[in-house]
Amino acid sequence: MAIAEAPQRSAPTARHFTTRDPGIDFIRALCVLGVVLLHSMMVGVTVTASGPVFENASDGTAWIAPLSWILQVMPLFFVIAGFSGLLAYRRVRESGGTPAEFIAARIHRLLLPATFAIGIVGVALAMLAVAGVPADLIAVAGFRYGQPLWFLGVFLICQALLPALAEAHRRAPLLTIGALAAAAVTVDVMRSLTGLDGLGFINLAFVWMTLQQLGFFLADGSIDSMSRRNRMLAGIAAATALILTFVCGIYSPDLIANINPPTAALLLVGVAHTAALSLFRNQIAQFSRRPRVAAFTRFVTPRTMTIYLWHMPVLLAMAGATALYAISIGIALPELNSIEWWIGRPLWLATALACTTTIAMIFARIEAQRAPAATGSLRRLSVAILTGATAVVMLLVFGTSLLTACSAVLILVLSLRLARADSARVAVS
Repeated sequence: MAIAEAPQRSAPTARHFTTRDPGIDFIRALCVLGVVLLHSMMVGVTVTASGPVFENASDGTAWIAPLSWILQVMPLFFVIAGFSGLLAYRRVRESGGTPAEFIAARIHRLLLPATFAIGIVGVALAMLAVAGVPADLIAVAGFRYGQPLWFLGVFLICQALLPALAEAHRRAPLLTIGALAAAAVTVDVMRSLTGLDGLGFINLAFVWMTLQQLGFFLADGSIDSMSRRNRMLAGIAAATALILTFVCGIYSPDLIANINPPTAALLLVGVAHTAALSLFRNQIAQFSRRPRVAAFTRFVTPRTMTIYLWHMPVLLAMAGATALYAISIGIALPELNSIEWWIGRPLWLATALACTTTIAMIFARIEAQRAPAATGSLRRLSVAILTGATAVVMLLVFGTSLLTACSAVLILVLSLRLARADSARVAVS
């Protein structure tokens, strides 16, 4: 996306970019809702002669690709994270805070609710084992729970690197985002040439950091200062290029397939979404001020991580309860993607949203806890970030069980402790 000079009168003021933006907060809340709805559609359960079977209802279907064009919101979420993160970092610096304090606060905000969620899920899985639930079903549930946790690890690293990336943006904005985007494309090319799909996981860094970096341009006013014509052309060009990659077989038209591992197709999605967001910024801001819309945003914003961490356990519990009910009264559940299955989707989605909302209300106080005093040691913070990411990787690789959950909780507690200031030093100071 080219950055064009604009008349001074159209450029947003510095004050505008040091306060919260209700329109951006609303879009972020919609992204969270989109994630919950998408995963709700993908969770499927049937009952066979051998017992319940948990499956991904979207595997091999025709509907997942068009649905992913609507509900694949992760690129936009990272753009907004870059926008909000840069403004938050500037507020910290303007109030006399340090990069270490910003990073430590991010570690606390992300890992504290994760520690409780993972620990409770681990205990719940152990209780299911004691109750006689087959081990293979527990293993599947643990694996399904751990899958969305990739976001926690990636987001932790992106936010931890935000101060350094913000400085790079200040010094050389186009060079920085260009280098990150080029690295993401290079990974895809090497993956294609070698046939080693594992190389694609390197883009867990480059793709999401590029999108976060794109959010910086939104935060500093560079994108909004472009003419509407150029922003529209940028969005159309990105969408056209994305469609061409589908037609040419470079990337899958299923945007969910492009997230595991992430591909540069998501960069095009991010540019298209960012252009649209900028073009309709005023309308979104006005809509976000409506009482019911504002209430929705106020509910989701302080509970974002809680909702993300708990929506999958809610869905798995719903699937298990549905199977148990079907077995207890001797009825057959609809075949996945059958007409009967689709008829039941609205009720399923409504129940998922209601249960996730209830859980979010219960556990929100954990996410809302104020961050303790931060360590001033960048070395300790680096270790805290790496240990936190290690806990997530362990759950992704080995699945969630009582053993792995307990291990992850201990590692996350260590990470949180490393990010805190030493109590003795605080007392002395």
